[in-house]
Amino acid sequence: MTTTVPAIIADSASSGFRQGTIEQRDLRPDDVRIDVAFAGICHSDIHTVREEWGPAHFPLVTGHEIAGTVAAVGDAVTKYAVGDRVGVGCLVDSCGECEMCRDDHENFCTKGSVGTYNAQGYDGEWTTGGYAQQVVASERFVLGIPEGIELSQAAPLLCAGITTYTPLVRWGAGPGKKVAVVGMGGLGHMGVKIAVALGAEVTVLSQTLSKEDDGRAFGAHDYRATSDPQTFKDLRGAFDLILCTVSADLPVDSYLKLLKTFGTFVMVGLPENNQSLHFGSLIMGDKAMTGSNIGGIKGTQEMLDFCAEHGLGATVEVIGADEVDAAYDKVVGSKVRYRYVIDTSTISAS
Repeated sequence: MTTTVPAIIADSASSGFRQGTIEQRDLRPDDVRIDVAFAGICHSDIHTVREEWGPAHFPLVTGHEIAGTVAAVGDAVTKYAVGDRVGVGCLVDSCGECEMCRDDHENFCTKGSVGTYNAQGYDGEWTTGGYAQQVVASERFVLGIPEGIELSQAAPLLCAGITTYTPLVRWGAGPGKKVAVVGMGGLGHMGVKIAVALGAEVTVLSQTLSKEDDGRAFGAHDYRATSDPQTFKDLRGAFDLILCTVSADLPVDSYLKLLKTFGTFVMVGLPENNQSLHFGSLIMGDKAMTGSNIGGIKGTQEMLDFCAEHGLGATVEVIGADEVDAAYDKVVGSKVRYRYVIDTSTISAS
């Protein structure tokens, strides 16, 4: 048995979106059915739909920044009840048994974690995401959204929030540390907010100064344009940690020169092209360059609780279902401040 759900559907990489219905499984004992209120638009959705990261499985419903309330629970569910505020992020399954899963790093499951959309589950069925009025997920991968965060502002935290929170915490952003955030889009603006809340002194490095007022309002101490060569002279050796959130080609060596001795450059953006690096930029100063990939379920819940404690949410523009095609183009053109969020009540089943 299945349940019919209104959704926003892409039929091919070039088709654009249509509104219609999809089939979702009936509840298993450990499942939670969620009435989706808001679904954030992540750049990963765009890469996937447009097959920029490889072939996709169509018809496709994307969305892994999902916030809503519990509609129903399976017989074995103990963590959630009908009416609870909940969310689902980038993952909906993992083996639960390997070393990575036991250590709360389900995103690195050795059997292979199952993505929220465009992924084949262990049962052989393809997953569908949050651009829909309901989703079904195992209790293990459902997060509680604390009171104090609006659901529209909470949805992007399920990807943009955890993607920036994980490396900032791991690499020691906090009091006495100087942190630079490269780019201030959907990821970057959350990186700024979280780093400030952790107690770090934050500088935004952006192509232009067009978002400077916003950056300072989010708590940034300084805001510099990377299009100005003077920026790389003035800030040489200035930072303990650089969090790079952009997916564009970068002069990596120039950014590494902005680190202090023993500083760390963390990449969470994913450029399509290979990047150039001279190892001397790392060796001279014992610097580190690393990447970071979302986070596990325990860390994601910790991030949500942290954001609620500090009054943090994403800065969003709420849109209707008929605006998604235009929103994708605007995201690519960096014309959103700072995350589009779909009001799923606007989805039509016809």
